[in-house]
Amino acid sequence: MPAMSSNMSVGSEVGGPAIAAPLRPGDPRLASWRAFLMAHSRVWHRLDEDLRQEHDLTLPEYECLLFLVEAPDRRLRMREIADRVLLSKSGVTRMVDRLVADGLVERTSCTTDARGAEASLTMAGVGRLRAASRTHLKGIDDYFLSVLDRDQLAVIERAMAAVDARAG
Repeated sequence: MPAMSSNMSVGSEVGGPAIAAPLRPGDPRLASWRAFLMAHSRVWHRLDEDLRQEHDLTLPEYECLLFLVEAPDRRLRMREIADRVLLSKSGVTRMVDRLVADGLVERTSCTTDARGAEASLTMAGVGRLRAASRTHLKGIDDYFLSVLDRDQLAVIERAMAAVDARAG
């Protein structure tokens, strides 16, 4: 492997994959990353808190209902839900169990594979989702959109799409 200079930065390539220079205290490369993490964490927690207080739903439960209402026949396999709400399979199982107990979702056999399980949205789930969507959208407006102008939003959308594509 070719020798590399000690001032090589993240993303530099010398005949191979990117290699990062060692981090030093106060390294400016971390500022954007930390700002992203803090903003994401704080907005996520505020949205979750609002949904819990006003609708007795967690943010992942709300997202599950949202994914189900958008799905064909308002049903999804458990694995698809896990991938979309970023929970483990067992975490999704517990979450769907709570939604079933509340009458918002039903467990059904998979229409294409009898061994698989699906979750399907009930009419009560549609109603709860409609009510909670006002709270969720207000939170997005209050905690995210209200502090950014149109140009900033376009930059964030392009940047996060690029990050997602690279990481995916």
